[in-house]
Amino acid sequence: MTKNEIADRLTEIGVLLELKGENPFKIRAYQSGARILESMEDGEFGRLMAAGELDSVKGIGDALAQKITELHTTGQLEFLIKLQASIEPGLVELLDIPGLGPKKIRALHDKLGVHDIATLTAACNENKVAELDGFGPKSQEKILTGIKHREAYGKRHLWWEANEVAQPILTGLRALPQVERTEAAGSLRRGMETIGDLDFLVAAADFAPIVAWFVGQEGVQEVTAQGETKASVRFASGLQADLRIVPADQFVFALHHFTGSKDHNVALRQRALARGLSLSEWGLVPAAGEGTAKEKAENKALRTSADTEADLFKALGLNFIPPALREGLGEIEAAEKGALPKLVELGDLRGAFHNHTTASDGRNTLAEMTAAAAEFGWDYLGIADHSKASFQANGLSEERLVKQIEAIAALNTAQQFKTHIFSGVECDILTDGRLDYDDELLAKLDYVVVSVHNAMTQDEAVMTARIIRAIENQHTMMLGHLTGRLLLRRESYKVDATKVIDAAIANRVIIELNASPWRLDMDWRLWAKAADKGLMCAINPDAHETEGLRHVAAGINSARKGWLTKDSILNTRDLAGVKRWFAERK
Repeated sequence: MTKNEIADRLTEIGVLLELKGENPFKIRAYQSGARILESMEDGEFGRLMAAGELDSVKGIGDALAQKITELHTTGQLEFLIKLQASIEPGLVELLDIPGLGPKKIRALHDKLGVHDIATLTAACNENKVAELDGFGPKSQEKILTGIKHREAYGKRHLWWEANEVAQPILTGLRALPQVERTEAAGSLRRGMETIGDLDFLVAAADFAPIVAWFVGQEGVQEVTAQGETKASVRFASGLQADLRIVPADQFVFALHHFTGSKDHNVALRQRALARGLSLSEWGLVPAAGEGTAKEKAENKALRTSADTEADLFKALGLNFIPPALREGLGEIEAAEKGALPKLVELGDLRGAFHNHTTASDGRNTLAEMTAAAAEFGWDYLGIADHSKASFQANGLSEERLVKQIEAIAALNTAQQFKTHIFSGVECDILTDGRLDYDDELLAKLDYVVVSVHNAMTQDEAVMTARIIRAIENQHTMMLGHLTGRLLLRRESYKVDATKVIDAAIANRVIIELNASPWRLDMDWRLWAKAADKGLMCAINPDAHETEGLRHVAAGINSARKGWLTKDSILNTRDLAGVKRWFAERK
C-alpha cells in the first residue's frame, strides 16, 4: 500500500473514532499521522520503512508505526476492520450529507437516536433537529436539502469512476476470441460528467461464452438480467453495466443508437426520414414498404452498408460527428455545412497551472509533482497552492509563499527536470472581492489563480459582483472553478455566469476548466458560446497529488463537449508561448 493510501486509512480511522466519541487525543494522533505521511517524500518514506525507523519521526509513536507497517506490507489493518464493524453503517452514510461531520452526527445519534438517513429525515420533519443545540432551523433545512440531493445523486456516478470500471471490462471483452468488435456506448462514450450506467456493445456470432464471461467477472455483486444476447450486472458501488450482442453488420448502427444522446438520435432519424430512409439500432433502410424497421434491416439487400460510424453519417450527407458533440445542440447542422471544429485532444496539452503541493493541502512535494509532470512529457507545470485565508487547507502565509517562489526558482535553475515550473498561487477571493494578498506580493508570481472557497451562500448579485471585482484586479490571470460545484455532492453557488464570462473577456482573464472529476467547472454547456466571444480556457487538474495530474483527461472530455479547439486553450501552447502570454498579460 502506498504512502498516500495509508494516509487515507489513518484519516478514516480518525473519522470513525470521532463517530464513536473516542478520546480527542487519540483521534488527533491518527489525523496528525496522516498529515505527516502526506508531507513526507516517497523516497524518505521508503527508506524509513526499509530501515524500520518510522517511529523515529516526530509525531509517529510505536503503536502508529506498527499500524502503518501492517498497512504497508499487507494492505489491510485488523484494527481498522474491527473499527468499521463496530459502527452502524448508517452513521457512516450520514457523512455524505453536506454540513454533517463526525461531531454533529454523534450529537444527532446521542440526543435524537439518529442512526441512518431515514431516522435523520424523520427527526428533521418533526423539527427536532432545529431545536437541538448547535443546529437550528437553517441547519435543519440544509440537512433536508442535502438528503434530497443525495437521493438523486445516488443514481449517478462520476465519469472518472465509471471509466475506471469500464476499461477493464472492455479489455476483458476484447480478449475473448468470440468478440469481433466491442465498444462502450452511452453517456460514458459521450464524456458526460456523470453516468447513470455502463453500456457495452459487442459484435459476435457466438453469444454464450461472452455472456458467461460478463456475468462472471470479478467484482460483480448481482446479476440483474441474463439472456441469450443481453445481460446486466451490478457492482458494489451500485453501478450497473449492460451488455448487448449484435451481428457484426449491425454493430455500427447499434453503436450509434446506444451512444445517443436521445436528442441527437431523434434529430438524425428525422433527417433520415426526410431522405426516405428509416434509421434505427438495426440499420439504415428505405422507410417505405412493408415490415418493421428490424425486419427490413435484416434484409441485407435493403440495408445501407456501414463499416464505421463515418460511413453512417456520410450516407446521410454529413461529416463524422464525434460522440462528445452528440447532444442535439447544433452538431448536425454544423456537420452538414462542414463547420464542425477540430476538437482538442489529450495529446495537445503541454502542461497545467492549477496544482497543489504539501506546502498547502497537497500530498506530494514540489519535486515529486515536477517529476510526475516530467514523466507525462509536459513542458511545464504550474504550482498554485492555497493562500492564507484557506486555513483549513494550510494556506500559505506571505513568508511561506516567498520561500516557495524561491524554491521554484532554484529548481528551475538546477535543471533537474526538463519540465519548467511556473510559480503561482490559488488566491482566495475574500467576501467583498478583494484578494488574499497585496499587489506587491502577487506581482512576484508568474501568474495568479483566484477562487471562491468560503461564504458560498451569498446571493447571486453579491457573489457575481465579488467575483468580477477579483477578476478586475490587475494581477488576476485565471479564475478557478467558476461555480464551486462538487458533482454529486454540492450544488453550485448562485452566480451570473454570463456576466462573469464577459468580465473575464474584458479583462483578459482566463476561466479554467477545472478537470477534477468532482468539479469539471466551468460547465461544458457554457464553453462554446463563451469561446466564440473570445474567452480563453486553461484545462487544470487541480491536482493534490501526482496521480491527480491524470485528471486532465476528464477535462479534455468536457472541453470537447464544449466544442473547444486547441486555439482557445492556453496550455496547448509550448513553453515559449505560455511565457510570452504571461509576459504580455503582466
